[in-house]
Amino acid sequence: MNTANKSRSDLMTVEEVAEYLRISKASVYRLVRDKKIPVSKIGRQFRFRKDAIDRWLTKKESETVE
Repeated sequence: MNTANKSRSDLMTVEEVAEYLRISKASVYRLVRDKKIPVSKIGRQFRFRKDAIDRWLTKKESETVE
């Protein structure tokens, strides 16, 4: 896989993040609105980097344990 294709596959839409996290799209939008999830806005659309979401999840897990 070349770098351009890998970069695109690492970017996720709201729908993909909702599916990945197994939550509703409304919940994803709520997390975005409350600035609780790492996101980039490109034009009028939100995009999420998979590695940033994974790091965010790891951080949330450690917060829950403590």
